[in-house]
Amino acid sequence: MATVELRFSAQPEHVRTARLVAAAVARRAGVDEAVLDEVRLAVGEACSRAVGLHRSHGLTSPVRVVLSEEEKAFSIEVGDEVTGVGAADSGDGRAGGADGAADSEEEDEMGLAVISGLVDDMEVSTTDVGGVIRMSWPATPPPAV
Repeated sequence: MATVELRFSAQPEHVRTARLVAAAVARRAGVDEAVLDEVRLAVGEACSRAVGLHRSHGLTSPVRVVLSEEEKAFSIEVGDEVTGVGAADSGDGRAGGADGAADSEEEDEMGLAVISGLVDDMEVSTTDVGGVIRMSWPATPPPAV
């Protein structure tokens, strides 16, 4: 199993780089060409969501993206470091914006809905250090040379 890990500062301009890296690794892992646009879009949404959460909570820590080639699948985990202590719920059991703004919560819900429409296998979870969106697609690795 090959893994690529990407960390980037929570700035919107870095989301494009994450999308490009994800598409390149997905292609190498054997994800069907017809699905690569969905991979790009899903990664863009997940990374934009993580960037938004970091920025709205004043976090300077990087967003983490882990791309893994598994036996017959390609998976991506996008992690943020927002813990839900004392703020409004955002729909996935975590905190919404630091001010509890309804707009932030609605954007968060919309982002998750878009991702779930692009990915058959998606899981949103929380850990003691933040949240993770895990997505996976079927892959057929190219034959060894």
